[in-house]
Amino acid sequence: MMNNIQLGNKGEKEAVDFLIFSGYKIIAKNWKKGKKEIDIIAKKNNTIAFIEVKTRSTDAFMDPAEAVDSKKQRNIIDAAEKYIIEKNLEEDIRFDIITLVKDSNNTRIEHYEDAFRSEPRFNHEY
Repeated sequence: MMNNIQLGNKGEKEAVDFLIFSGYKIIAKNWKKGKKEIDIIAKKNNTIAFIEVKTRSTDAFMDPAEAVDSKKQRNIIDAAEKYIIEKNLEEDIRFDIITLVKDSNNTRIEHYEDAFRSEPRFNHEY
């Protein structure tokens, strides 16, 4: 039986394969800036997706996507802002969640596109 780190690593690899199969180009995996991390950064058409991956061995207690709470979302948004500034990006962006639920025989993958949004930090209207 795999521990949580092994399960998470395997889930992230499967999420990458799923994204490639779905037509995405993988830009970065496990991108870190300070204590902030983004599991996968991928591009499809003119949109950059910042993707959080959650892998579980069961969904009996809760949907894995529910683990991406407001604090986790804020951390992902903060990291994405740093990435956008560092890379001087101008593409459209969105925040996705990919969940994988693995049992002994199967893996169920769900891709929640535009799962949460970044609120504007500054009001530029005068």
